[in-house]
Amino acid sequence: QVRLVESGGGSAQAGESLNVSCRVSGDTYTAYCLTWFRQAAGKEREAGAGIFKDGGAIVADFVKGRFTVSRGDAENPLILRMNSLQAEDTAMYYCAAALYCSHDRWSADSLWSRAQSYDFWGQGTQVTVSS
Repeated sequence: QVRLVESGGGSAQAGESLNVSCRVSGDTYTAYCLTWFRQAAGKEREAGAGIFKDGGAIVADFVKGRFTVSRGDAENPLILRMNSLQAEDTAMYYCAAALYCSHDRWSADSLWSRAQSYDFWGQGTQVTVSS
């Protein structure tokens, strides 16, 4: 069974940058669609950015232009780079993996952004932004 472990995150001032990484073990990371979700206190979990099996990336509109997602190496195959951080970015950031997914359908139908589409989740890493 695949296991996801997030790292990075921490505290930052508004306007600064942070990176978070997701380590995948137990299976080949390219067999999964990998997505970063976040959940702020009292709010629903929301998808920020993801990588499909073919390496294509997708970023939610609310972080487009500030966040980028990329496929790293086998150690850390999913990297989220967060620039121009805002206090509203304060949240727990989760890595999620889905085995059965397709770039075309998932992006067209927004399946990539639905938490219930994913089979595996990490424990999360906290990001706190001070204004």
